[in-house]
Amino acid sequence: MHILVTGGAGFIGSTYVRRLLTGGLGTDVSGVTVLDKLTYAGNLENLAPVSGDSRLRFVHGDIADRELVPQLLSEADAVVNFAAESHVDRSIGDSTEFIRTNVLGTHNLLRAALQQGLPRFLQVSTDEVYGSIAEGSWTEESPLEPNSPYAAAKASADLLVRSYARTHGLNASITRCGNNYGPYQFPEKLVPAFVTALLRGGTVPLYGDGLNVRDWLHVDDHCRGIQLVLDRGAPGEVYHIGGGRELSNREVTGMLLRTLGRDWSSVRPVADRKGHDRRYSLDDAKLRGLGYRPRVGFEEGLRQTIAWYRENPSWWRPLLDPGEQA
Repeated sequence: MHILVTGGAGFIGSTYVRRLLTGGLGTDVSGVTVLDKLTYAGNLENLAPVSGDSRLRFVHGDIADRELVPQLLSEADAVVNFAAESHVDRSIGDSTEFIRTNVLGTHNLLRAALQQGLPRFLQVSTDEVYGSIAEGSWTEESPLEPNSPYAAAKASADLLVRSYARTHGLNASITRCGNNYGPYQFPEKLVPAFVTALLRGGTVPLYGDGLNVRDWLHVDDHCRGIQLVLDRGAPGEVYHIGGGRELSNREVTGMLLRTLGRDWSSVRPVADRKGHDRRYSLDDAKLRGLGYRPRVGFEEGLRQTIAWYRENPSWWRPLLDPGEQA
């Protein structure tokens, strides 16, 4: 099988590529083509551990490129679409690139996949498309009620994927996951932002009362779930990939402080984000029915993640804003 991985130099995409090529996902591949625009969150260093693998090919390009994408899909047996603008705060400031990449880029992939007769298409999405849930958990049949421009762009892309599966018969599935964490995550999301700030002796910002709840998922478990859906998922279906650990931002912050030997004096309260969703929760029974189980416990995964950032400052320091690099 030859897989085209879009956004494969980003955090989750590069983890998927590394695990795929080292046998960690249990699937034999003849080739992996990574297509990545290398925006601020795309980093070729993320692929360095497998850069010598003869099966890996990197293409610097855009999923919205109407000439390049059909060429790459003509050589592939499947595409896994990780390519997306994904940071909520950035989407609130300006959502233009979110619409261009997440919606128009996904549409370009779908259009080309149909033209080329691509055997398999997997769209990687997010629990944020559902909005916020006060109690209980979303199932795959829950209505989409996105609250941020980022989430709205992802929901739009998901609906396009569904339409191509239902209207054109494209063999496409969608995965939606909780909050990912792990090594190689760009230092703008909560865990890497807080870890790198605390390692430098700085303080960390906690939105509002810090009681916003998320389902936390180690990136390795996410990739295992993605591969399971790619291999066994049904056309037109959505599958949740859960971590099974719901924690508030305040609880996660407390764990980070304790592990790094800091206290709450290192936390500075800041005004809450606009439209900040209060709680996310996924029911992943459907994927568990296919054999999925998260393997990485949150405490152990967090310790391993902190250790990775502690041991790899040469990776993350150049990614900080110039004023933060000291």
